[in-house]
Amino acid sequence: MAGEGKSKKGTPGYVETRYYNMPAGEEFVLESGVRLKELRIAYETYGELNSRRTNAVLICHALSGDAHAAGLHKGDKKPGWWDDMIGPGKAFDTEQYFVICANVIGGCKGSSGPNSINPATERPYGLSFPIVTISDMVDAQKKLVEFLGIKKLLSVCGGSMGGMQALQWAVSYPESIHSCIPIATSYKHSAQQIAFDEVGRQAIMADPAWNGGDYYEKDHPSRGLAVARMVGHITYMSQQSMEQKFGRMMKKKELGYEFTTEFEVEGYLRYRGDNFVKRFDANSYLYLTKAMDYFDLLGDQKLAQLFKGVKARFLVIAFSSDWLYPPFQSKEVVKACKMNGIDVTYCEISSDYGHDAFLLEFEEETKLVKHFLSRTLKKVEK
Repeated sequence: MAGEGKSKKGTPGYVETRYYNMPAGEEFVLESGVRLKELRIAYETYGELNSRRTNAVLICHALSGDAHAAGLHKGDKKPGWWDDMIGPGKAFDTEQYFVICANVIGGCKGSSGPNSINPATERPYGLSFPIVTISDMVDAQKKLVEFLGIKKLLSVCGGSMGGMQALQWAVSYPESIHSCIPIATSYKHSAQQIAFDEVGRQAIMADPAWNGGDYYEKDHPSRGLAVARMVGHITYMSQQSMEQKFGRMMKKKELGYEFTTEFEVEGYLRYRGDNFVKRFDANSYLYLTKAMDYFDLLGDQKLAQLFKGVKARFLVIAFSSDWLYPPFQSKEVVKACKMNGIDVTYCEISSDYGHDAFLLEFEEETKLVKHFLSRTLKKVEK
């Protein structure tokens, strides 16, 4: 199960994406009641599962992430999206832990989603793929974890949408995890968070090339997806980081008095948008943002009931300048934990990076996660 190839110092080395296919004849029942006859999950693993199967850690990715969290694919120059956190001696030390990362269902990097082939039509699903929720993503991950022969995870960790999955694991499968590390996230989407997602969806659907989601054999809605990413990326940064990085810097010395890319920040956002369309599917963007908007662990309950019956230890991490998932939302998670007598640690990291800090402040995160996981494993193996 370990990553393939010789490991370099501090990295898992060369790794390979694998696939779990649900056994023939089984159906995967979604929260909506719709049944999927074929379920596929793309995943990667790093490190070795110990003989007692007590050292498995599941990493859940954010909106634009995938199963490739660390190491290198053959031919790639850049490692996985959280390589700074996963590997020998790192926060998720692959010499101690067996780390798993899976692409969520509804995604576009190998797991079942709108760009998958519908066996009934032999064409991509498009919008005929059923709506998925965070709970559905976690249910699919549970099948993968069982397939890997793991009864109880040492920890589930994720940032942003990944943090929602981590929280959902604690509620859906309280007996299946020893600890939970939600980072820069919330137990429900607020009106403002839903609003930003809706602007992104409308940008995609307004692109003539979107064609009601049926574009796979035609031109893709690249401009709409690029604009959606531009809007999203603004929310990932902070006012401080944008000011420090760009201020009012111009691309040319003199004003052109025309509608071209004149400010450095304009060029940066266009670059981000144009780069994103090369690696992501527009329909998946619709599906995953909708899943986040549906997310509400509390529902009609009171906060004190949120983690009733949960026994996992929690490490909740937030960032001072994150205005997309501000620290007060993480503190609500901590409050719910304390109301239920759960062993919880809250850490707010001072950072100017905004929401993107969970992908950038790896030195501070490493200190916190290393200590927390080490203590958790000692408790498990007593």
